[in-house]
This record gives sequence, structure tokens and C-alpha cells, in this order.
Amino acid sequence: MADFQTSTHRAKWIFSPQQLSLEFDLIVYAPYRSVEGFINDVEEFCNAGDDQLEMLKTLQETARFEVDKMMLTDAPLLFPPGQLALAALSNSNALHRVIDFDSYLRGIFSHENSMHTMSELSESLNAIDSWVRKYKSPSEKELKHINRKLKSCWGHSSHDEGKKREKKSKHKSKKSSNEAQNMSSLA
Repeated sequence: MADFQTSTHRAKWIFSPQQLSLEFDLIVYAPYRSVEGFINDVEEFCNAGDDQLEMLKTLQETARFEVDKMMLTDAPLLFPPGQLALAALSNSNALHRVIDFDSYLRGIFSHENSMHTMSELSESLNAIDSWVRKYKSPSEKELKHINRKLKSCWGHSSHDEGKKREKKSKHKSKKSSNEAQNMSSLA
């Protein structure tokens, strides 16, 4: 639970007014490729046969739906794609019971020299699940309000771009007229 509160604090810091005024781009990587990578790793871990490959394909499809739900929360802003993918696979595996997920995680930790412990990973996975569980779809009224805000943001940015272009073209025309005056004074 402490990790969840820390994550919430981190999210509030990320989107504080000071950071928003910096005009930066926040890049968030989706965990879809990580899910595919872990599925390939699980295939090797299980020495999967043809029948188990079909079950793993079902596991992957369900994990994609889990990722879709995660992407609607703040979790992608707070956790790396690999942890999001593991949380999605864990939830998917809870439905289908394809592999012993805990032994798979222990296998990962036995091969890697990780700075993190299994308990830290479990805390992160639980925090991600908590974000997904507490997510509520916005009402129609909230969606309209959000859409209006987005449209106003788009309007401002295109207006700002227009101002920048005007300023740039004025600068170019002023520069070319100055150059013309300099050339005529030299002649």
C-alpha cells in the first residue's frame, strides 16, 4: 500500500503546474511488445508443445485485454512496460492457469542479477492491479467536458503556431528588406 501512495505522489509531481509549463513531451511506452517477449520466454520456460502453444496464445490475447485496461489508468506513467506486462500476464494466467506463474518469476530472478527482489516486484504488480481495479470509466458528461478541454488545447496550440509563423515571416521580410537597403547603399 505504501508503494501505491508513493506512486500517487509521483503522478501528482509529474503533472504539477511547474512541469506543465515547461512545454515538454512525456513519452509513455506501451507494454504490448513486452507481453509478446514474455510469452516467448514462457514458451521456452515450459518447453511448450503444440497444445500448450494454443493455451499460451489464449494467455497472450487475454493479457492484451489486461494491458488495454491498464493503459486507461496512471499505471503506464508510473511503472515500466516490463512490470505492466508481467501484471497483465499474471492476471491473464489467474484466469487460464496455463503456467505456475510464481515459479516462472522465480526462474527469471534466478537467471538475472537483479537489483530488485521478488517481494519488490510483487508490490509493484499489486500496485498496478490496484490502479486497474480503482479505475472508473468516465460518464458521458465527463467525456464531453474532457473533449471540450482537448479542443481548447488544440485551438491554442494551432493559434500559437500561427503566431510563430507570422513572426517568422515578418522576420524574414524585415531581413530581406534590410539586405536590399544595404545593397542599394553600397551601390
